[in-house]
Amino acid sequence: RLALARLEAAPVQAVVVGAGVVASVALAGSMAIMVISFRDSLDDWLIRMLPADLYLRAAPAGTSGYLEPEEVKQVSLLPGIAGIRPVRFESLRIGSKGDTIALIARPITRRGDLPLVAGSTSPEGLGADPPAWISEVAADRLRLRIGAALALPLGERIQTFRVAGIWRDYARQQGAILIELETYQKLTGDRRVNDLGLYLTAGTDPAGVMSLIRAQFGEGVSELTLPGELRALILGVFDRTFLVTYLMEAVAVLIGLFGISTSYAALATSRRKELGILRHLGLRRRQIGALLAIEASLTAAVSVLIGLFAGGAIAWILIEVINRQSFHWSMDLRWPYGILMTFSFAMIMLAALAARISGRQAMRQDAVLAVREDW
Repeated sequence: RLALARLEAAPVQAVVVGAGVVASVALAGSMAIMVISFRDSLDDWLIRMLPADLYLRAAPAGTSGYLEPEEVKQVSLLPGIAGIRPVRFESLRIGSKGDTIALIARPITRRGDLPLVAGSTSPEGLGADPPAWISEVAADRLRLRIGAALALPLGERIQTFRVAGIWRDYARQQGAILIELETYQKLTGDRRVNDLGLYLTAGTDPAGVMSLIRAQFGEGVSELTLPGELRALILGVFDRTFLVTYLMEAVAVLIGLFGISTSYAALATSRRKELGILRHLGLRRRQIGALLAIEASLTAAVSVLIGLFAGGAIAWILIEVINRQSFHWSMDLRWPYGILMTFSFAMIMLAALAARISGRQAMRQDAVLAVREDW
């Protein structure tokens, strides 16, 4: 009751104390929401883009290494292989400026085969032109939308495609266009591939299949990768990259707590007479400490709530506006409720503790000396 009465009588002081908490919570909350949203979106993208059990790459990067059709057939006939998904990569120059863009040719066989943000993998009403799926970066760079015509230099001529969908791609900043592998082979006559996704039969040990491939192809195979290991590696790099963001959040929390500590230290000193009178009325030192802690926790609770709303708004702007303008890709907005609730509770408890410790000096003063000026 005393804490509530004090806050009602002096709301300006609560606003001054809570301003730092609002700022630190808004910064930390917005960063947490953005990073978690990006990480979860990246994880979902990896799961969508790496559905096979094992991946075979003919070259470490680029399009310089190939697997011939005979080699692809040999791999498909190995024990434990239930199916394959070949992938062909090319680099094209399109448009009047000759912009470089990545071309990916692979089978599109089922719904959910691509992380689409618009369109469909089973397009209808596109006419006689074959379908193409473009990444968000390519859509922004080329100013294309669903149903738009897209001219690609394939083989010996320019082939017109129709945009059937727009998909999320975190790997190629210059943009990417995906077409059916069968269409690519028909237009170019090139049946070589760069990568193979291998689907294994139930109970097959991937390590055994990798040994068979190495024994058969030797140094002709550059990489054999398990999708789980690749996913863990990419997410590990992501976490290390955003480590500085976590440090920024910690600094923001420390700044907020420092503001509470210094503010309540100053307030406790200025309230010596008030606290002395409360001591005369029978309150003990621990009760005075509890009073300061309750005031701080109530102020921090309101400030944290405001900070969370502000942080959510900032995160939405970062994800939906700034991110799209800067990187030309989207991500799903995720709310890390557990992290935000834990952070909010810890912030309130630490604020109460900071106020309790900061007011210790004022509570140690003699109650008679504190009020002698009024006698």
